[in-house]
Amino acid sequence: MDEMAMRRADAVALADRVGELLATIRAADAELGALLVEIESRGVMDLFGYRSVARLYEHLADVPESAAERVVKRARALNPGRNLDGTPLAPVAAATGRTATRGTLSAPMIDVIVETLQQIPVEHREGAEQHLLGLAEDAGHKQVAALGARIVAHLDPDGPAPEDIEPATPTRELFLRRKRTGIWELSGRFDDETGTRASALLDTLAERRVSDDGPDHRSPQARYGDAFSDAIDMALNSPTLPMQAGERAHVMVAVSLTDLKTGLGTATLGDTGTMTAAEARVHACDSMIIPAVLGEKSEPLDLGRLRRLISAGLRRALYLRDRGCAFPGCHRPPRHCQGHHIRHWADGGPTNLGNMVLLCGHHHRLLHRSGWQVRIAADGLPEFLPPVYLDKRRKPRRNNIHEPLPFAA
Repeated sequence: MDEMAMRRADAVALADRVGELLATIRAADAELGALLVEIESRGVMDLFGYRSVARLYEHLADVPESAAERVVKRARALNPGRNLDGTPLAPVAAATGRTATRGTLSAPMIDVIVETLQQIPVEHREGAEQHLLGLAEDAGHKQVAALGARIVAHLDPDGPAPEDIEPATPTRELFLRRKRTGIWELSGRFDDETGTRASALLDTLAERRVSDDGPDHRSPQARYGDAFSDAIDMALNSPTLPMQAGERAHVMVAVSLTDLKTGLGTATLGDTGTMTAAEARVHACDSMIIPAVLGEKSEPLDLGRLRRLISAGLRRALYLRDRGCAFPGCHRPPRHCQGHHIRHWADGGPTNLGNMVLLCGHHHRLLHRSGWQVRIAADGLPEFLPPVYLDKRRKPRRNNIHEPLPFAA
């Protein structure tokens, strides 16, 4: 027998042993569940002095209360018991309970079957349970759950009758607070429709970026965090955003002119927050963050609003010229982008088409922080020079992803 064949034989033997142990554990769990229901039927208070069989099991097994409750709940669904008045209490899934004693059903599989049967009228449970157990022999609990959903939909296509013909008020709660470290925490609860729309939006914005600046190594959490930030930018840039105290919503940043020019130092963000001067340079290009530029004595020199922010007409011109994020290889459409001053406005750069380029939030920050450079070529279109570590010749690159405007012949 060659080495590869020996490895395969070892793998089979190890897997078989795992299967044998799992069957033993699951069969023991089934017997344990039956014992717990038997104790409950005889009276756990009389036998052991405990107020509930779950509390007894919690102490006997040394498990958390929640785990004990789950074990007892599963046992009740599989085994016949008794009501408080002594009358018999039929289990929800008797056939599943008998099958469980053979050690072939995992706890998630049992839970899926029980949860499905509880949604089905009693007269249809026996047949549905047989279908579910039949599939359970060859499939995992997720496939059985999918079959259960189809059975429930077939038996009750309209779902439960509404108690009130008036639509319920959606559940929408959001909690946002700033910690002393400057990190903000966000949590909330939303109705299914709002959650689905939010998920669709963030899924779109959180896709991995494919462009010439290299592979996207962000974790899923980081991608969704960036997506949330992009969604806020899109909302703040919306022309339909409600006014606040006679102005569009914005955040004021106070920064000294010297720090803004050099990108060194700290800026005051809003009422209590802080950000680096380098971050202030990024947002000073095109954002609803308004920099208040201060002199040596902290006197306001310039709010920069008129000479800095991009007008609606200039933004439309950028949309038409760049067709989206102009960074090479980026797919982001115009509505996900910001205007970037090629020569920064703090250094005297004008806010006009020849000094602006459209960039998504990620590539906008990248351009401020990396060795990439952008310029307007002789034909009036933006081109990017990669850092030396990517291309020693620094050959200019362009974005050829976006569909160009049609031109008349």
